[in-house]
Amino acid sequence: MRKVSIFGATGSIGQNTLDLISRNPNAYDVVALTGGGNISKLAQDAVRLGADVAVTAFDDRLDDLRSALAGSGIKAAAGQAALIEAGARPADWVMSAIVGAAGLAPGIEALRQGATLALANKETLVCAGPLVLETARNYGARLLPVDSEHSAVFQALVGEDMTSVERIIITASGGAFRDWPLRDLANATVEQASSHPNWNMGQRITIDSASMFNKALEVIETKEYFGIQPSEIEVLVHPESIVHAMVGYRDGALMAHMGAPDMRHAIGYALHWPERLDLPVARLDLAQLGQLSFSAPDEARYPALRLAREVMQRGGLTGAIFNAAKERALDHFIARRIRFLDMADAVSSVLERFEATDGLIDAPLTLDNVQQTDHLARQWVDETVLERAG
Repeated sequence: MRKVSIFGATGSIGQNTLDLISRNPNAYDVVALTGGGNISKLAQDAVRLGADVAVTAFDDRLDDLRSALAGSGIKAAAGQAALIEAGARPADWVMSAIVGAAGLAPGIEALRQGATLALANKETLVCAGPLVLETARNYGARLLPVDSEHSAVFQALVGEDMTSVERIIITASGGAFRDWPLRDLANATVEQASSHPNWNMGQRITIDSASMFNKALEVIETKEYFGIQPSEIEVLVHPESIVHAMVGYRDGALMAHMGAPDMRHAIGYALHWPERLDLPVARLDLAQLGQLSFSAPDEARYPALRLAREVMQRGGLTGAIFNAAKERALDHFIARRIRFLDMADAVSSVLERFEATDGLIDAPLTLDNVQQTDHLARQWVDETVLERAG
């Protein structure tokens, strides 16, 4: 029986993971489930699957979680330290689906236990890619991609040598505003940005899809995970979300991974790897689909892509800065303190401020430095927003 933990169990990735595990409960021993503010769902799933411990990220919700778990024998815990402790619990396979930089430390702790880390938290590699990969090597752990794009690349590379790869193409739906006139984006509302045309996801990642900040993170993640040059990574807008990624080889061949827009493809592949087992997902009917369309993204519409390339060229702690600034700018947009296009402006401003501050970007890539830089970048976004509001 495999010991598994799911970080971010109450989100869409976590729920899809639990769906697959619950279909074969005798094969899995659930060690830890973590979540955010949805205490009832976290407790319900912990009891249903017999988890050893349930952890909420919010310290002030510990009593609520304890009450929800009363009589179950399941340990309740809360806060960042508890998330890291959950990562330290021995497990064979860990799903990392905590949203944002908060997923970095628990994921690293799981790698230190030698676990297979199924990585849906793209921020982990964006903020500290070399550190994470080195940790996996040092502790004999394995890192498997769960983002649909990176899982697709991973699968297209089976049996191939990276030296034969010429380019990697990841696709993007284009998000909620892909067909909007560019002039209308300045007035886009939170509600409009929160409606994805293809995927059923949480609000934050859906807005990140509309701004394509999620794709910017995925471009950086591609560089870190596969060790490919930034110039060899391409993005295509693909509204149907059927082709998740393509790998181009030096002989001109282009291998595409296709599948219905269902995250259980990538989750199931990581869960069952190196085998392929049956999954409860729709099978493609290409004749019914009829056609697939692709176009180059307009960086005037999606400035996040340009910023991602600047981050990859600069290196150092720039990825951590970029992600923290993006997360905090998104907070301000959701709170209606800034407009949709102001998010990219705020991130760009913070990156420029760090570049002008000697020594910060090029400090050693340690977990402490990543966390300190993350804190400072968020603070500077707040200052930028306040200055503009004033």
